[in-house]
Amino acid sequence: MTRVLVVEDEPAIAELVAINLRHEGFEVSIAGDAAQATAQVDERLPDLVILDWMLPGQSGLQLSRSWRAQARTKSLPIIMLTARADENDKLAGLDGGADDYLTKPFSVKELLARSRALLRRRAPQALDEAVEVGGLVLDPATHRVTRVVDGAAREAKVGPTEFRLLHFLMTHPERVHSRAQLLDRVWGDHVFIEERTVDVHIKRLREALEPVHCAPLVETVRGAGYRLVATPGR
Repeated sequence: MTRVLVVEDEPAIAELVAINLRHEGFEVSIAGDAAQATAQVDERLPDLVILDWMLPGQSGLQLSRSWRAQARTKSLPIIMLTARADENDKLAGLDGGADDYLTKPFSVKELLARSRALLRRRAPQALDEAVEVGGLVLDPATHRVTRVVDGAAREAKVGPTEFRLLHFLMTHPERVHSRAQLLDRVWGDHVFIEERTVDVHIKRLREALEPVHCAPLVETVRGAGYRLVATPGR
């Protein structure tokens, strides 16, 4: 599930945005100021930030610049949502790191459309970036899955479907995904196959990860689905 962080100090606006995003299937968290936003991003990197400019303490513009200056957050998708409608403010916001700029009062439908468009634009860039969870490294560019075992890098032989499944789980760690969600995100929502097919590929994925001692990273959540964890058995 795509995670969105809404950074907004006006509770009514924050809740309005959050409700509509959740209705569209996004996972949403809210931060009322820059300190809360920083803490949440440090804990878990969101897929998108909707950021108010005028926040108590550090401004949204300062926060955006700070994120752009850090390697971990330099590519974080940001939509600035603000009452500052002057052209110079818009230019400052975009120059300060915002990918898009929307002024208040705003159309919720437009905000949702811009959010989806930004996520679509950013998605291809993420496809070639290596992902690491619990010592397991997946590199889409080379189509390899490796882990250091006894001081040497060992490769797990993962099939194409299991590779896509693992990539999705590793880019959304610690989150529980139902079989239906995995079918939509890994196979595509236009593909009509049995949900139990997911179980078969999870079994194959675990078998492929066994030689590098990472099978326990893929956990079954009884009655809910599957998740990938950095530390199994917690």
